[in-house]
Amino acid sequence: MKTLNKEILRIAIPSIVTNVTIPLLGMVDIAIVGHIGNASHISAIALGTMIFNLIYWNFGFLRAGTSGLTAQAFGANDEKEYLNILFQGTIIALVAAFFLICLQKPIALLCKQLIHSKPETIELMLTYFYIRIWAAPATIGLYVIKGWFIGMQNAKAPMWIATILNIVNILCSLVLVYGFGAGIAGVAWGTVVAQYCGMLLAIIFWTTKYGHLWKVLDIKSALKKQKLIRFFKVNTDIFLRSLCLIAVFTFIPYISANIGENILAANTLLLQLFTLTSYIMDGFAYAGESLVGKYFGAKDTSGLKSVIRGLGIWGFSLAAIFTVTYLFGGEFILKILTKDTTVIETAKQYLFWSYLVPFAGFAAFIYDGIYIGATASTAMRNIMFIATSAFFIVYYPISSSLENNALWLAFIIFLILRGLLMFVTRKRNILQIF
Repeated sequence: MKTLNKEILRIAIPSIVTNVTIPLLGMVDIAIVGHIGNASHISAIALGTMIFNLIYWNFGFLRAGTSGLTAQAFGANDEKEYLNILFQGTIIALVAAFFLICLQKPIALLCKQLIHSKPETIELMLTYFYIRIWAAPATIGLYVIKGWFIGMQNAKAPMWIATILNIVNILCSLVLVYGFGAGIAGVAWGTVVAQYCGMLLAIIFWTTKYGHLWKVLDIKSALKKQKLIRFFKVNTDIFLRSLCLIAVFTFIPYISANIGENILAANTLLLQLFTLTSYIMDGFAYAGESLVGKYFGAKDTSGLKSVIRGLGIWGFSLAAIFTVTYLFGGEFILKILTKDTTVIETAKQYLFWSYLVPFAGFAAFIYDGIYIGATASTAMRNIMFIATSAFFIVYYPISSSLENNALWLAFIIFLILRGLLMFVTRKRNILQIF
């Protein structure tokens, strides 16, 4: 068990560090413009960051799909296959980035129509958007190579890439803004430069450790219809699952805004507690992708069952820690996030829901990684369809009487149902090949 835990933590801890660095990109940009402009500058960066988060979240399937398939090839010790998977993912990433760049004006026009804000804010947002969109090849490409590294049981490379990328982002943005007076355009170019530096560093890491694999690259094999169908099927299932997640997490602030400004602010703070939990849990989900994929590919029944059991214990233990933390420190965390006493008092009325979130959601997080590692993407997609449907079915009949409590109740049921269905069907969906 000690060796197993060491193996899990070897993937989980660097992945957690990587996850924690992700929001720094947006935070750094907002912090810099917060000192050079007015509220319009801050709002423009916030809106621009939101747009790119929505765009790139839809391409998260490339990381997950690449991770699971690569881990299985690694477990099967099939060098040609895990190089082919990297090639397939990279081609898709470049094609997707090409279309994003070509469609930048229609995307910007759509955002301009949907977002209601002051003309000054919209213009600043579009300045930021039209520059940062040129980072698309590097940003989406990094999803693929990050997933590939994790599949290869190497979580340290993505950690160092993310860390150095953020340092470059900070330095470039500061130099361009304060040294050259580039304003919001300087912030955008700082992010673009950082993304390409991250991609260059990823290539250096790959060449240093895996460069010898070039000799086994078989482009004809990688482009075979059967292999492409499998790659697209897994990634399409994960993409549809991600769309359901986006639907739920977009619906919550949308409905919160309809209920009232204080409720929107309060729910935004409470969701930060969920986000904190998710950054840690996702680290263990990545460990699941990597290790389950390895043992699945190697057809090692004993190792597979041990990893699933070990991940479950880690998930339960973390859920207990987060519950105790929120129970005794939830109000303190809210006060760190804002000084607005009205918002804090409103959030405190619903803080008890945060005590339920860790135990309601830990199984969903852990089994996401397990199912991705086993490439049981169809089952994961279908379970997400059921859970998302349950979210809306629960919410609407009671929304008028319970209002915000109805929203949180539906969210808790959404989390529980996902984890429960994955747990109940794990033998059929993961252990069936044995």
